[in-house]
Amino acid sequence: MQEVVYGIKYTKPEVVLLQDTGIGVAETAARTCYDSFANSENSVIKELEHKLPDSSMCNMLNEIEDSALLEDLAWTYFHHSILEHANLSYLIRGTSRGVLQEHARHRIQAISVRSTRYTMSGIINAFVASQHGGDRDFFIDVVEAYDMFVIADSDYNRLEIGAMYDKLLFQKQRVEDFHAIAVAKSSLALIEELQGKPQELYEALQSGKKKRNVGDAFKHIITDNVKVDMVVTFNLRSLKNYFTLRESGAAYFQIRWLAQEMMRVTPKKYLDLIIKEK
Repeated sequence: MQEVVYGIKYTKPEVVLLQDTGIGVAETAARTCYDSFANSENSVIKELEHKLPDSSMCNMLNEIEDSALLEDLAWTYFHHSILEHANLSYLIRGTSRGVLQEHARHRIQAISVRSTRYTMSGIINAFVASQHGGDRDFFIDVVEAYDMFVIADSDYNRLEIGAMYDKLLFQKQRVEDFHAIAVAKSSLALIEELQGKPQELYEALQSGKKKRNVGDAFKHIITDNVKVDMVVTFNLRSLKNYFTLRESGAAYFQIRWLAQEMMRVTPKKYLDLIIKEK
């Protein structure tokens, strides 16, 4: 999906819920606090008063869909620490590095992000090829095909890719041996062999060994417009805080889109404990 904001067209992120641990453990935690297992409407919780759960009971715990106690604690007594026992993990595709900066402000989450240290080889290979028989337009055409930006406007993105080229050219003119930081040693011979054949050189570099940690030298060329993929895991209490702040109309619009998509794929049994009906 796409949306125009401030005159610029953006793509929206995609989200999949990878796993959720259920609310049964959270109720078990709450019942432990109050020693009130017998009062549960869930039969498997009642059994915990007299026995330790086996694997079958644990499976039943994780399948619980409702808990009157959790609802009461969440909305009447605001005893939210018990919500920390439920966890949800999301796969996020196509948000921006700008959103990644916003995400970092939420302290209680596990987050794993597509690394620029290891995933910039294609861009650098396109630049090297453009310097050996190609030109600026060759670089722009190759990188544009990567579909690497959240902004969905070709004219704008070609400006941004052109700026990436200019930054790399600036750097190349100030490094004694640019190829030493840009290309794996085993691929250096290809540059001489395929001089004047930019497409063949690019494809050969792409097929060859990648320069280790190539992004270390070139992170400076990318901006907040670049797409980011990540997996994030929140406990339910932290997710409540995240949705409260980020689904708000006052939030940065790109992270608001992400929060809305995460809410869309979050099962109702969790939302009922953390989102007030409007």
